[in-house]
Amino acid sequence: MYVSGETGEPSAETTGMIEEIVRQQVVEILRSCTELAARRGSRSITINDLIFQIRDDAPKVSRLRTFLSWKDVRKNVKDSEDKGGDADLGAGEDPVGGALPGGPVDETTKKNKKNKVGLPWEPSSFFNQEVPEREDEEDEEEEEMNYITLQRLRKADERTKAMTKEEYVTWSEFRQASFTYRKGKRFREWAGFNIVTDSKPSDDIVDILGFLTFEMVQTLTEEALKIKDHEDLLKSTAPDTAGTKKRKLAQGGLFDPPSEGRTPVEPRHIQEAFRRLQRRPKKSRAMLTGTRIAQHASLKLI
Repeated sequence: MYVSGETGEPSAETTGMIEEIVRQQVVEILRSCTELAARRGSRSITINDLIFQIRDDAPKVSRLRTFLSWKDVRKNVKDSEDKGGDADLGAGEDPVGGALPGGPVDETTKKNKKNKVGLPWEPSSFFNQEVPEREDEEDEEEEEMNYITLQRLRKADERTKAMTKEEYVTWSEFRQASFTYRKGKRFREWAGFNIVTDSKPSDDIVDILGFLTFEMVQTLTEEALKIKDHEDLLKSTAPDTAGTKKRKLAQGGLFDPPSEGRTPVEPRHIQEAFRRLQRRPKKSRAMLTGTRIAQHASLKLI
């Protein structure tokens, strides 16, 4: 929450509510993935089953694919380092100092290259032959940052500009917070893996769920902060002759630094944020308007 823009100290009730919302979301994801795996006659869920649940959110899918690509790169680099550099040196380089052409160094470089994660429902997967990648394709993909990521980076840059060394260290520690990192066993028990699914999910599944839970907390906090800021704005502009002057003095000037001691997000802000995020689009409820048909909406993933 602190990384997402919350500067105050939220209460235990607020953090508990967010934790319960995230747990419900994880249970719903696992339940949907288990049903999808059962349709194709499998008991174990795969990475594609997880990504399929968020297929309608293109920016989130893009961020998840980037996360998986870099995870694969780090794994390949670690495997290359574990094999040892002496073998590579003896096989790919001349003892005198000249590099031999076509050695395993080139193969390692290709292996450590960030590969694009393919999805089975993409049009490119319908064909037997894959389109060869261009040399500049990777650079183009890195430049195509989505709007939400750029906005979050901009806000993070503005917040960290005036931070001291100690404050930035705290910021960095909080930014690495995760539901799953070095907590895989506790996360499985917390999410009820044994109850929701019969199979034992792999470490990659747990890592993806950790990425999605981080996104959920970020989205909930950002939406709750918008609601709270709008509420504070209405309170500050409300006609109150007795406290108007005091309020103006307390607000400060245009170029005053932002106050870090403001009131934190409350549970009602989280509830309203969750309600707004669960709102269905008009196109899905247009034909039901004015009818007596009961509208039963399933849990929407954040």
